[in-house]
Order: sequence, then structure tokens, then C-alpha cells
Amino acid sequence: MIETCQRSLPNGTTLSCRATGEPGRPLMVFLHGFPEAAFIWDELLEYFADPAHGGYRCVAPNLRGFEKSSAPTDVAAYKPHLLIQDIQQLVATESADGTMAALVAHDWGGAFGWGYANAFPQQVGKLVIINSPHPGTFTRELRNSAAQQQASAYMNFLARPDAEALLAADDFKRMWPFFTLMKAGPDGFGWLTEEVKQKYREVWGAGLTGACNLYRVTPMKPPLPGQTIDGIPVLPRERLTVDVPTFVFWALDDAALLPGLLEGLDDYVPKLELKKVPNATHWIVHEQPQLVAREIEGFLQRAQ
Repeated sequence: MIETCQRSLPNGTTLSCRATGEPGRPLMVFLHGFPEAAFIWDELLEYFADPAHGGYRCVAPNLRGFEKSSAPTDVAAYKPHLLIQDIQQLVATESADGTMAALVAHDWGGAFGWGYANAFPQQVGKLVIINSPHPGTFTRELRNSAAQQQASAYMNFLARPDAEALLAADDFKRMWPFFTLMKAGPDGFGWLTEEVKQKYREVWGAGLTGACNLYRVTPMKPPLPGQTIDGIPVLPRERLTVDVPTFVFWALDDAALLPGLLEGLDDYVPKLELKKVPNATHWIVHEQPQLVAREIEGFLQRAQ
């Protein structure tokens, strides 16, 4: 059974979390992205807490700025190292030695997953990334690929000062296409039911400023007209290398994150396993949760 809890952290942040599995067991942490929340992981939390599938302690926080977690209004409060600090302090409340057996992350959660595994590799047993670009390849593609620049153009809309007001208008009319343009509706994969839509309304109704602040704070977005690519920083290599055993699970029909982001990934991630999934989109966690669970389980069981 999944429990909800509020975790107050030493840095002053409170994270609203969903958790199941026996406390003290090896820890799996699941990080969501935009425009989502911790509830998207419920099926996987139950799966991996089951002793038949590892009997893990499974925790999915709502990131800073999402659902009922702390949502500071200051854009600078959403710099990646601060969200990584939130997760690190959350892990310390669950794990006596501050380590995770596995960190599973999607979309924006993956940005923080990559950063966490780079900064604190000794605290991450294994890393699972689902359709979330590595900062090295993302920088390269944003600077050099017109197709990826176009696919990521929505980031500049979400960084607008009026973005949350526009997104909330008319029953979140501008939000649903993030899903329906990738086959979430009844004429596609069909996962975006009225019941699921209501869950999103509750999350978005709690506020969208924190989510939009992720797009405002990052310099890693396509140049606007009149801008050059020089505004997209190229990080030093030591900030990009991930030595943790890593499984990248990539749905190939992702309209926002193109397959070019996978090229050269093994140069940054020497212990990489890559699984490409055709006929699946950015929302593969909803489309094929059992496939996602089985693939992650297989990776966790393989020796590295």
C-alpha cells in the first residue's frame, strides 16, 4: 500500500512523498518530470516493493515546486544543485548510510539524476534514466541540431513570465497537448483517462510556478530569435562523466527529445546499457509500465 508523507529537510524544504515497501530495505528513489508528479510511479513503487521483485523500500518525492512540496517563488531556488540537495537530504531520512540501491528518473527528474550520479557516485548503486537527455549530448544537440532546437522550442514558452497563467487557463487547455500530441488520448495509447486527468488537475491546481521556474532558471534551451548559441554553456568534462552503472531506457517516438541525443552517450557514461523502444513516446511510463518495470528489474539483477 502506498503511503503519502511530508518530509521536512535540513535545508528548509518540505517534500511531499509517496512511499511503500519496508523501511530499512535497499532503497529505490523515483524522480518525475514536467508536467507530472510522484503519482506517475505508483505502479512501479508497488512492483519493486514486492518481495518477488526485490522487496525494495520505494520512495517517489514530488520535486520542489510540484504538488504539495515547498514551492519557493524565487527562480534561483530552482538551480539544479538545490534540487539535488533536496533528494540527497531525503535519501538520508530513509537510508542509514545515505545510499540508494537505484535512482530511477524521467524527464526533468533525469536531469537531476544525471547530476546526482555525477556529483555523488558513491551514493548511487545504479542509475536508470527514462527519456531524459544527458547534459553533454543535450548541450551539443541544442547548439548544433536545428531539429532538436525546434523540438525544444516549447522550453522558451514555459520560461515566459506569464506561462503559468496561460497554462492554467480554460481547464489547463494548453497542458493537455503535451500528452495528446504523443498519442495519450483514446485514439492512441489511451492512458489519459478522465480519472488520470483529474489527478493532473489536482497537481497543477496546487501551482505551476515552480515547474515553470525550472525552465526559467536553465540556460540549456534553444536560442530565441536574435540570440546565439553562445548562451548555452558547455560544461567541463568532470561535470559530465557518470561512472555509475547506468541503464538508459529510451522511447524512440518522443517528439520533444530526439534520438540524436543518444549519440556519443557512452563517451560520458562508460558503464552504459541502452535500450531503445520503438512505437513508444515520452510518456512510456504510462503507456507500458510493465515493460518499464521488467526492463529495470533485469538491469538491477545483472552484475556490473
